[in-house]
Amino acid sequence: MNSFSEMWQEFVKQFITRKGYENVLKGLGITVEIAVLGLLIGILIGTLIAVVRVMPKYKTLPRVLDKICGGYVELFRGTPMVVQLLIGYWVLLPALDIQVNSGVPVAIIMFGLNSGAYVSEIMRGGINSVDPGQMEAGRAVGLPYSTSMLKIVVPQAVKNILPTLGNEFIVLIKETSIVSFIAVTDLYKSFKQLGDPTYDYTVPYLMLALTYLIMVLLISAGVRALEKKLKKSER
Repeated sequence: MNSFSEMWQEFVKQFITRKGYENVLKGLGITVEIAVLGLLIGILIGTLIAVVRVMPKYKTLPRVLDKICGGYVELFRGTPMVVQLLIGYWVLLPALDIQVNSGVPVAIIMFGLNSGAYVSEIMRGGINSVDPGQMEAGRAVGLPYSTSMLKIVVPQAVKNILPTLGNEFIVLIKETSIVSFIAVTDLYKSFKQLGDPTYDYTVPYLMLALTYLIMVLLISAGVRALEKKLKKSER
């Protein structure tokens, strides 16, 4: 068994001398791209679902939409992300006769759909935490329900759920490690390739863990800074 010093020297050789850092940087970019775009799609879908689920159910259409949204949430929360990714790439694409040169767009869409289910519940809790008087005030000045919800209630809800949205982003960053199942060279796979020549993954995986940890700490710091900024703007 090689000593840690020898394993470290081999890692440095692969990372610097053989320019493995170039693949790592590309993998890092792909990881961030999937997580960021997936979260943005998730916020959009989640907000729409949350609005549907909290609206009054006096008429047939809102009740039907509520059932559809509820089924969507249960589907994506009830199945593993890796299974959704595999179905999207290996089942849906062939069934729809769609050909792609990269699995990145598929990963972004599937992560967005999955995130939408979780964000919808987060957003629904945030909307319910807003004082009902805010909606009543909007309606009292003549604004329709949809406008009052999207321009008055939802912005306040976002402030309330900001830490939870930050946590959702962290979860997406870490879950991107499964995109290698559909031949995407993300951060995980780029570090794994550094150990492939010797089949010794000790140092590459330790550095991979450290990279993920640094990313999570940076995201957490960014969310805290944004929270402080929002609190100052409320004073």
